[in-house]
Amino acid sequence: MAQNAVEHKKTFWFHVAAISVIAIWGTSFVSTKVLLDAGLHAVEIYLYRFFVAYLIVLATCHKKLWANSLTDELLLAVCGLCGGSIYFIAENTALNYTLTSNVSLLTTLAPLMTTLLIGLIYKNERPSGWIYIGSVIAIIGVACIIFKSGFHLEVMPLGDLLALSAAFSWAIYSIVLRKVNANYSALFITRKTFFYGLLTALPFLAFEPEIAPISVLIEPVVLLNLLFLSVTASMLAYVVWSMTVRRLGAIKASNYLYFQPVTTMIVSAIILPDDPLTLMGCVGCVLIIGGVWFGDYMTRRKI
Repeated sequence: MAQNAVEHKKTFWFHVAAISVIAIWGTSFVSTKVLLDAGLHAVEIYLYRFFVAYLIVLATCHKKLWANSLTDELLLAVCGLCGGSIYFIAENTALNYTLTSNVSLLTTLAPLMTTLLIGLIYKNERPSGWIYIGSVIAIIGVACIIFKSGFHLEVMPLGDLLALSAAFSWAIYSIVLRKVNANYSALFITRKTFFYGLLTALPFLAFEPEIAPISVLIEPVVLLNLLFLSVTASMLAYVVWSMTVRRLGAIKASNYLYFQPVTTMIVSAIILPDDPLTLMGCVGCVLIIGGVWFGDYMTRRKI
């Protein structure tokens, strides 16, 4: 009995950790917008952000250079591709070809895609129907937040396809992360993810129109936001997220991603004066929280 209480307490703190990571990632959208407004481009921001994070992780985790097998090394490379370069570059490039609201809505399909893929791959871990119902409710909540200032949705094939690719990429990352978590530490996985993410992102730098001068990088606002993205939103958040997926499982951890637009909305309302809170946005928050809780509660009640 006492052991169950201890385990329950440990699990509770991993739920808190998941919410904290999502809050950080939600805030990172606002921080990225500040850097874009300062003149940096999407690929630049990605490379600066993860290069600094990689150096920090490398300084604390450098004794083991390679995975135990070529198969595991390839899986870690997939983590770098799907959880790093492909996800971020596809998402940011999509913004050039479709509406921001389309990108925001389509990329939040990642948790649902993760649930579907796990159900297909692991026959003994098929999610209950309540999880899908809760996910749909949460997605409606996300839509309320995205369209809080008015409904405007257009189908723009290239941009929408890129946004869907980003969501699918993150779903694959979540599943592969679940597999490699069994054999490696969170620091080692994070270091490898950053390394392969950086390596595969370098070619995209050739398509950037220009690189921001050093004088821009040392501006206090730019420097502070880059440090936040590197240290907090990348290094710290990815390590904690890896530990969270290991403890809670890919489906439960991924469902917390629905809360990301909630954080973005709140932080935007505080920092960006032209993006206030609205009634529709608050309704969206309630639907997201209700949908995630409902799916989890009904599943546990059925068990």
